[in-house]
Amino acid sequence: MAAGVNYFDTAWGYHAGNSERVMGRALAKYPRESFYLADKFPGYDLANMDKVEEIFEAQLQKCGVKYFDFYLFHNVCEMNIDAYLDPKYGIHDYLMKQKASGRIRHLGFSAHGAYPVLKRFLDAYGKDMEFCQLQLNYIDWTFQNGREKVELLDSWHIPVWVMEPLRGGRLARLSDEEAAPLRAMRPEEPIPAWAFRFLQSIPSVTMILSGMSSMDQLQDNLRTFARRKPLTAAETAV
Repeated sequence: MAAGVNYFDTAWGYHAGNSERVMGRALAKYPRESFYLADKFPGYDLANMDKVEEIFEAQLQKCGVKYFDFYLFHNVCEMNIDAYLDPKYGIHDYLMKQKASGRIRHLGFSAHGAYPVLKRFLDAYGKDMEFCQLQLNYIDWTFQNGREKVELLDSWHIPVWVMEPLRGGRLARLSDEEAAPLRAMRPEEPIPAWAFRFLQSIPSVTMILSGMSSMDQLQDNLRTFARRKPLTAAETAV
């Protein structure tokens, strides 16, 4: 918080259901207007689809807040797209009512599905979505059609929130052979920072989530983001 990080992400299923409680306790010591809290409707489990009101109310209580700054349809993918779009569950209608009442300030979605799933969701609800959280990094830019997904979101004027910028840590652990051409261009740049610099080069990306499991990782990330140093075209090509 002192370093300027003010966006905190949690979800119903994280850490066996304890993430929301811990996040709420951690943030309770700060003024509510000093941070942004994001939570998600757990549509990764189809058993939750008819429980949107019950779950939303429980999430507010677990986090100890009266509203969420950002709320997401969680993990839109092949497995749940039909249920998310099925009006009988009323998920979209309920969340839009919460937004109208101020208990959701901004509504969006996260997506792990392929391009056609993303397009179906946007065709149905795109006009109401304010942001999209994507798995995006310099591998998935091509491997998971990240470029095409970003271009689709651009056509809807929807900004991109990034998850998995280091692809589960893989892009923080390059072999000497993999790292050599990067070190040759920017000897002072830590290897994990290359993944963040790549994302800083994409205009649509306005928020980056990084999972950190040690104080050293947090401090490294703070040093990286203290300066904006997007990649040049030549660096991107390498």
